[in-house]
Amino acid sequence: MTTFVSSTDVPVSNADPFGPDILENPLPFQSELRDAGPVVYLDRYDVFAMGRYEQVHAALTDWQGFQSAAGVGLTNYLYEKPWRPPSLLLETDPPHHDAPRAVLSKILGPRALSRLLVSWLADAEDLVDSVLEAGTEFDAVTELAEAFPLRVFPDAVGIPDEGRDKLLPYGDHLFNTFGPANSLVEKGAPRIAEIAGWVDAQCARNMLSDDGFGAQIWAAADRGDITYEQAPLVVRSLLSAGVDTTVNGLAALLHGLARYPEQWARLRAAPETLARTAFDEAVRWESPVQTFFRTATRDMRIGGATIPQGRKILMFLGAANRDPRRWENPDDFDLARNPSGHVGYGMGIHQCVGQHVARLESEALLRALAARVESIELAGTAKRRLNNTLRSWESIPVEIRPR
Repeated sequence: MTTFVSSTDVPVSNADPFGPDILENPLPFQSELRDAGPVVYLDRYDVFAMGRYEQVHAALTDWQGFQSAAGVGLTNYLYEKPWRPPSLLLETDPPHHDAPRAVLSKILGPRALSRLLVSWLADAEDLVDSVLEAGTEFDAVTELAEAFPLRVFPDAVGIPDEGRDKLLPYGDHLFNTFGPANSLVEKGAPRIAEIAGWVDAQCARNMLSDDGFGAQIWAAADRGDITYEQAPLVVRSLLSAGVDTTVNGLAALLHGLARYPEQWARLRAAPETLARTAFDEAVRWESPVQTFFRTATRDMRIGGATIPQGRKILMFLGAANRDPRRWENPDDFDLARNPSGHVGYGMGIHQCVGQHVARLESEALLRALAARVESIELAGTAKRRLNNTLRSWESIPVEIRPR
């Protein structure tokens, strides 16, 4: 994988982390990346990379040195124009980041979400009952991991029922565009104008219900907490990042529980205690968001390497979350582990503001499954959906035994 530049001792890799082979199975590359050093130069894309937990965590928490405002993808907004308005959450830094973040943190905080648990539990129970009535073999991705978030989250935001099927292809394309303009980006290009137009339309005040997250965002604009120009962009942030990441986190969790029956037994014995731990362990183990970029605001000296000002750094969250320097037996999916501190949601001021929503969705679905399912096993070969940023699933065939 690597050679060394003698003048700087920075490992150099000519591997393509966005190539189909590595996207299909990134673990060998990630291991080599960590072993090569704290910083590696990826000559194919002329960017630096980090794969060890210590450096990734430090960079994520240092927004002054590693900015997001130049884009969290390969495109460098210092020199190139983004294809859409930048995200007010992901792609701004203080002070521009502060007000939108504060508004969403309040709307999506644990206390505010507690009122949703009862209704989401009922929705989860209804969904699981419907799936089990249809048979004991099904696709855990389409029938559970995709179906449940698409059922409850758009309701919580307050968007209409019609057109919700566009949310997944929109998110898939969005996360693909954080990488290079390869065939995965080309695949989504023909429909993106139509889909993005639909998503933007849902962010308008008159399209949203009176009692959802979206209405609360517009109410924040009424109070002057954010501007009226910012309000639809904050709603869009929810629709852009609030579905795909949760879908793939749930898919990873269901895959892990099907692969490790002893962990399913552990969860089923104490679902209310372990549900959220299980989801966080799945996010650590599979890292639905595999990579994000940052940009150096000045010459940054890390591990003997100098990253010049204005240069992109590709942070491998998935590699950091399996770094044996930080985690014991990192390749194991283990509900006895304390997964707190993983970087699957990011870290620092840009840490995922919707993580409590994802945990709540997971808790509702797992509690419904635990009450109804004795065992869950793989019933065939699981299939990946390749994405430049996401560790995504297309299909996970499972067989269950009802209780």
